[in-house]
Amino acid sequence: QVQLVESGGGLVRAGGSLRLSCAASGRTDTSYAMGWFRQAPGKEREFVAARSWSSSSSSYADSVKGRFTISRDNAKNTVSLQMNSLKPEDTAVYYCAARLDRVVVTARLWDYWGQGTQVTVSS
Repeated sequence: QVQLVESGGGLVRAGGSLRLSCAASGRTDTSYAMGWFRQAPGKEREFVAARSWSSSSSSYADSVKGRFTISRDNAKNTVSLQMNSLKPEDTAVYYCAARLDRVVVTARLWDYWGQGTQVTVSS
């Protein structure tokens, strides 16, 4: 089992920045992909960004490319999401996720989830 705890959400004006962090605990001796998803009211949970355990490359949703950056520290079992140039449409609950395999964009295929952190971007 892996426990994930997010932090760093909040309220920001359009054009501003926020940094989300996720700390993993429990069975972290296994190589997990880690990533971020988000869910806005009335919408399905959608992929935002992810990074595999070993690869230096990252995957991003088209809607956030060039604005968001995912990073991870395997030694500390943490993953972060730097969000710049935020837009009102980025408003959602952001979830940290972990997966015992390669990165995929389908939410139901991820194994572990955090409780979520609210990000609200005002216009």
